Amino acid sequence: MSAVSQGAKPYYYVPQPSHWPITGSLALLLMGLGAAFWFNHYAAGPWILLAGFCVLLVMLFGWFGTVIRESEGHLYNKKVDLSFRWSMSWFIFSEVMFFAAFFGALFYVRNISVPDLGSALTGRELWPNFSAQWPTVGPYIKQQFSPMSAIGIPLLNTILLVTSGGTLTIAHHALKSGHRGALKFWLFVTIVLGFTFLGFQAYEYHHAYTEANLKLSTGVYGSTFFMLTGFHGAHVTIGAIMLTVMLVRAFRGHFDAEHHFAFEAAAWYWHFVDVVWLLLFVLVYWL
Repeated sequence: MSAVSQGAKPYYYVPQPSHWPITGSLALLLMGLGAAFWFNHYAAGPWILLAGFCVLLVMLFGWFGTVIRESEGHLYNKKVDLSFRWSMSWFIFSEVMFFAAFFGALFYVRNISVPDLGSALTGRELWPNFSAQWPTVGPYIKQQFSPMSAIGIPLLNTILLVTSGGTLTIAHHALKSGHRGALKFWLFVTIVLGFTFLGFQAYEYHHAYTEANLKLSTGVYGSTFFMLTGFHGAHVTIGAIMLTVMLVRAFRGHFDAEHHFAFEAAAWYWHFVDVVWLLLFVLVYWL
């Protein structure tokens, strides 16, 4: 059944003027000021930053709630739906470029910088004891550490995320087939797998800091490892929260076989997170 036949307006829906954009701007201003004050050791800095986060949460709940009510009221036609799809596509593309920059940095370090530092032309005279091998802390830092192995938690986390992509796909097919019970069950399983991944990653970080002596400050290997895996973990957290919201909405009776782009957007994001992890597992842990 099309959106129009369900009661949607036949024209492009234009919402009323909203205060949520300026609320979000205020949140970003408070967060920026709070971080700047905190970095400069002003006592009020952390509290201003916390206030910014609180205002941001209010904005997210309010703005997304408004969009959800408009969507469930069938105020959006196919053109609005298409604009949402383009918006989510460009957002994911921006995330692709974000991670491409970090993967590019890893490639540059491993294949250009480190070999150059150990070459006869530039490095042999300056750092005669430096071995241009990966992983390395670089020629300046004299610190022993244990690199992370692909076998163990990273492999287990890979299995968890790949499995979660499959369970989410099953949930999507259940939604399109009208099987609400299967939708809720498989979506719940996906969320559990996602948070289990985060739990194992937290354990891996604890092991890295306490037993492997691998830290963010452990030269170029430590910085690239924690930047890539840390930002990916942040994206898994965001994706798991998005899917949790989708589960709550499913229990409230939202979505139908034709009208469920919010679910699809969360699924796109989750599959993107899966692909990034596969690249991380091969390029960071395996090679």
